Amino acid sequence: MSVVGSSPGVGKTTLCRAVAQWLTSFGASVDHFEEADILTRAAFRPVAEEFAGETATVQPATLIECTRAYVAESLAAGKDYLVTDALLPFIPSLVAWGHDEPALVQVMADLSRAVRPAQVTVVYVHDDPEAALRRAVEREGDAWEDWYVRKLADSPGTRGVHDLSSAAAHLRSEGELTRRLLARAPWHVLNVNVGTLNAQEAYAHTRDHLTNMLALPGRPLA
Repeated sequence: MSVVGSSPGVGKTTLCRAVAQWLTSFGASVDHFEEADILTRAAFRPVAEEFAGETATVQPATLIECTRAYVAESLAAGKDYLVTDALLPFIPSLVAWGHDEPALVQVMADLSRAVRPAQVTVVYVHDDPEAALRRAVEREGDAWEDWYVRKLADSPGTRGVHDLSSAAAHLRSEGELTRRLLARAPWHVLNVNVGTLNAQEAYAHTRDHLTNMLALPGRPLA
């Protein structure tokens, strides 16, 4: 289960953590893969090594093979659920590294094969990018805004970003691309529009949908 967001400030990490805790409450074996774990998990060591290189980019083939290794490792360990924060399908990173839509279509196809036999659900948390970015700045401060704009401006695929407004325009376009790519994938996609939901409502909406989809009992273990 991959929880991904259209923008900083949409509450992706909060929702991911809540889903992981909720599934654990049923007695399931859950691996909660936090966003920063991609640089520390053994299965993703090749990703960390490439990212630490001079270009600070990672080849799609490396992402695919490391994902394959992670899923295989987790299945062998008897995990019931993998709940990942901003992992699959890597669209924001690949866009920033300069990969175009045809390349991303191929990456998605390769990832779909790599994760078999795991069943994938993508929880896509989204909101208007300008509203979400404003929330992120309010939470993190002006220094974060400068860092975020600079990070995008320094990447090959997002060099047109120079302020928060152009960052929002990029994220809007990236969101449209993400929806097109997810529509082609053989995965279940749950859209969570936090423009109309607060954090508690977003969690309740996600929980209720997953309860039905995963045929979970209505109440967790005491």
